[in-house]
Amino acid sequence: MKRIARIIGIVLGMAALAVVALHLYFGAMIYWWRDHPPQQTAFMADRLRELRAKNANAELRYQFVPYPRIANSLKRAMIAAEDSKFVDHEGFDWDGIELALEKNQKRGRIVAGGSTITQQLAKNLFLSGSRSWLRKGEEAVITAMLETILDKRRIFELYLNVIEWGTGVFGAEAAAQRYFGVTAADLSAEQAARLAAMAPSPRLFERRPDSAYLSGRTSTILARMPAAAIP
Repeated sequence: MKRIARIIGIVLGMAALAVVALHLYFGAMIYWWRDHPPQQTAFMADRLRELRAKNANAELRYQFVPYPRIANSLKRAMIAAEDSKFVDHEGFDWDGIELALEKNQKRGRIVAGGSTITQQLAKNLFLSGSRSWLRKGEEAVITAMLETILDKRRIFELYLNVIEWGTGVFGAEAAAQRYFGVTAADLSAEQAARLAAMAPSPRLFERRPDSAYLSGRTSTILARMPAAAIP
């Protein structure tokens, strides 16, 4: 029995060390990204593997652009659509989380996460697209690290540059060129609102550009944009 207990203790100790090492790695990468653009995120890598399973020569459309070269219209649209309290919270919207928990309890499974922009960035940078309580816990830890190490402007700049906006399309610059033939700096208010409306399901809406829901959601975001506070 003592030997079994010792073995269990060693295994648990090694697991704990692995967790610590993983989070040290996360922290080091976040520090690096304070001044350097990500070359590729975990989510990008997943999508690229999917594309290359069908086409070995597939590449992603991704070009990192600095914050001033992204139109304020898109910044306001994304805040209005995804996280209206972004500049005020510390990574978590507790009211949104409570609503998401209620919805998940009714459905008996995870269908909503109440995710803030910082939480979405944590997922995109380091995690898979799967939904589980373990993954949500990991997301929460990384979110706290992002909010501690980076300021709001940098968090938002990274987010706008790495989120998915279609099949193989990542970031504001690639999305602006893909859908409107302009740079991210030149997006109009209506174009920005449309990109924000697409963001939750970009691969669906690129196939259904005439969706009535997409048009209605774009109008709603446009109406909310003037009140959106950006960092």
